[in-house]
Amino acid sequence: MPSFDTVSEVDLAELNNAVDQAKRELSTRFDFRGVDANFERRENEVDLVAEADMQLDQLIDMLRAKLVNRSIDPNVMEIKDPVHRGKLLYQTVVIREGIDADLARKIVKMIKDKKLKVQAAIQGDKVRVTGKKRDDLQGVMAMLKESDIDMPLQFVNFRD
Repeated sequence: MPSFDTVSEVDLAELNNAVDQAKRELSTRFDFRGVDANFERRENEVDLVAEADMQLDQLIDMLRAKLVNRSIDPNVMEIKDPVHRGKLLYQTVVIREGIDADLARKIVKMIKDKKLKVQAAIQGDKVRVTGKKRDDLQGVMAMLKESDIDMPLQFVNFRD
């Protein structure tokens, strides 16, 4: 029976490359010359350091542009509020991965509301969709791509 998994994953090597490119651009930009500003990558987070709110906004824009260049959907970024410590502002950007339980239930509900002859099951941080016809599965994929879900979805493990 044909099936596929719906997941939300980020290629961490590409994320590293995007952060490195943003650091490189930061070192060459004239408006950041002589300013304490930096990107730091930890696990699934990127820490931004700057001296002013405007500079933090520019850092976020630079990171977003580099993510797009590296084929990472910028919707994976969850931007936290800036924290003021001393003369510097710190802001954390969390890179979201995996489908949480609420989003998984929303995806299953959307699939069931479509009334296609497929079954959707939540399996950890992914949603497995099975059906008798490949065309039904492709219809579900098209429907999920067009939906207003704020997480980028990938379709993996397609079996015939």
